Amino acid sequence: MSTQPFQLPEFYQPHPARLNPALETARTHSKAWAREMGMIEGSGVWTEADFDAHDYALLCAYTHPECDAAELDLVTDWYVWVFFFDDHFLEVYKRTQDWAGARAYLQRLREYMPAEPAAFPPAANPVEAGLAELWARTVPSMTADWRRRFAESTRNLLDESLWELANINAGRVSNPIEYIEMRRKVGGAPWSANLVEHATGAEVPARVAASRPLRVLRDTFADGVHLRNDLFSYQRETQEEGELANCVLVLERFLGHSAQQAAEATNDLLTSRLQQFEHTVLTELQPLFAEHALDPAEQLRVLKYAQGLQDWQAGGHEWHMRSSRYMNAPAGPRRLGGPRGLGTAAARLGLRSRVRQVAPEPFAPVGHLPVPELYMPFTARQNRHLEHARRDVLDWSQRAGFFTMVWTRESLAGIDLAVCAAALDPDGTQDELVQGTRWLSWGTYGDDYFPQAYGTTGDLAGARLFVSRLSQIMDGAAIVPANPVEAGLADLWPRTVATMSRAGAARYRAAVESMLTSWLWELDNHRLRRVPDPVDYIEMRRRTFGSDLTMSLARLAHERALPDALFATRPMQNLENAAADYACFVNDLFSYQKEVQYEGEVHNIVLVVQHFLQLGRDAAVEVVRDLMTERMRQFEHIAATELPLIAEHFELDPRAREALNRYVTELENWLAGVLKWHRDTDRYDEAVLRRRQAAPAIPHWLRSGHLTGAVAAL
Repeated sequence: MSTQPFQLPEFYQPHPARLNPALETARTHSKAWAREMGMIEGSGVWTEADFDAHDYALLCAYTHPECDAAELDLVTDWYVWVFFFDDHFLEVYKRTQDWAGARAYLQRLREYMPAEPAAFPPAANPVEAGLAELWARTVPSMTADWRRRFAESTRNLLDESLWELANINAGRVSNPIEYIEMRRKVGGAPWSANLVEHATGAEVPARVAASRPLRVLRDTFADGVHLRNDLFSYQRETQEEGELANCVLVLERFLGHSAQQAAEATNDLLTSRLQQFEHTVLTELQPLFAEHALDPAEQLRVLKYAQGLQDWQAGGHEWHMRSSRYMNAPAGPRRLGGPRGLGTAAARLGLRSRVRQVAPEPFAPVGHLPVPELYMPFTARQNRHLEHARRDVLDWSQRAGFFTMVWTRESLAGIDLAVCAAALDPDGTQDELVQGTRWLSWGTYGDDYFPQAYGTTGDLAGARLFVSRLSQIMDGAAIVPANPVEAGLADLWPRTVATMSRAGAARYRAAVESMLTSWLWELDNHRLRRVPDPVDYIEMRRRTFGSDLTMSLARLAHERALPDALFATRPMQNLENAAADYACFVNDLFSYQKEVQYEGEVHNIVLVVQHFLQLGRDAAVEVVRDLMTERMRQFEHIAATELPLIAEHFELDPRAREALNRYVTELENWLAGVLKWHRDTDRYDEAVLRRRQAAPAIPHWLRSGHLTGAVAAL
């Protein structure tokens, strides 16, 4: 190998690695197993010397220090298989750029992951032989829920190799947000997290497996594993394999950094994700246990699972420092001052990262933020029923009680949400536009009401009750509205779902609840005066902005023409996420002064970038603009090159293809409409903000008492 392209940074590693005593047994077993499967001799991928040098048994002994010898053998065989798959795919399909062959190969592997016991087809190569043998040994002892999740993560691990291959073929380096999302799938750490459940004997209870805390534990674990691997594998991947999927390379290109600077930034992100893991364990698990009434045995399983993920992080780092697969020479002398010795590097890095998460002094005067020219390839159009919707939303909002607190009729008129709705749905009927404008009014009012009602007091219990009551309203419970938000939802919900299918109503409800629960996340960060981790912020911002809610309305128009499975594909998810991020960042740019100076807000992408990259405001704005441009170009790239392939894969008929095209057009309208509204509304004007600054907080008796009059009549 040539000279290392950068010095490895100092890693935040607060937990010591431990070694499983059954290491030598696993070494002997795994070599015999790999030879039996045909991975060593005759494969054209590994020699025995390669296998010995990689030392996958050492990886598993470090990452699973407490399991017994038989379990360590099984886990080690899985890692031998997954690394062989990666190297085999590189030799056979990436180096040759054989797209068609890769698709057929990956599709065939699905036959070796049945949900229920079944005969496997004859294996044509060591990957198929190994998967068949491992599947039969692993899944019988686990529940159907775990088997489903493990099969999904294994398919993602295999199938998303096509994403890497497509980017190599196109010479395309992904943008940072896309990279983090896709690396979780192609990198395989969610798959590793499933194996942690098996190895620790701590299967996560099914009713909390999809909850935010468990999702964050899995995702932060995945990001930690992958970002660490990117630092160690940069030289191998970029100099020997022609790989483009590496965070150091992504940040080099996006930020214009040197390799060393990009490595340091990648390590900062790795540290932030590890600390997000710790924060979630300490602050979110106990409320989760109470909310879902987990018994002590179930709580212990979750905690053992979290410890298993923690052990994996520590052990994975130790293995990377020893394996011949990677660049792992010592970092050399550092300039950081302070104490030295065992644990001091983690302390210094941890303190530096946590300081970045401490919010600035609230309500600091930041002044007007000039919004730069933004890349917007689509043109906003206006619905012809705009004036009718303007009049209707004022009257409806008054009946809902929105003008008894927080808003006035004049302030809502200035916000002019009908303009937003008319641009989002330029071809909708009058009734559709009226309904859409009312939903925007309800969501925007709730977003203003919630922090005033609960943020000023930090009343987390009251906030949880507030969200719970809104869920009960969607259940059809006979609840007398206690505030305008409840009154508005009680009117909107039955009208909206009356024409939906049961599945459509369930999806829309999930979108509404996603937004509501995200407000609790914001409230908790406010209580702690904590600037969010950048990845957590971006992923939660889609929820706080209500992106799922507005997109769900667009989806519902096509639910009978398009299969549900199409919306679950990677291209569709990436298309929607790219659109959501662009729209959210538009809002953050325009609302920066309102949120930071007038509301003491910590949830704004400009502020997050300022803190994470240690930049001034204007430099952070440039980074946000560049990120928006990349997300919009990714949207265009997916629509032009990936969705036609999806249409072929699902064998869509002409009617369904037209529905898919209309859905993309509706997302384009949504993007252009969001930008147009932000340019037209007075919601973020400095003069308006100054006039509203003296508005009183919501009186306690209005927060807790039942409203009468107009609200009760509605």
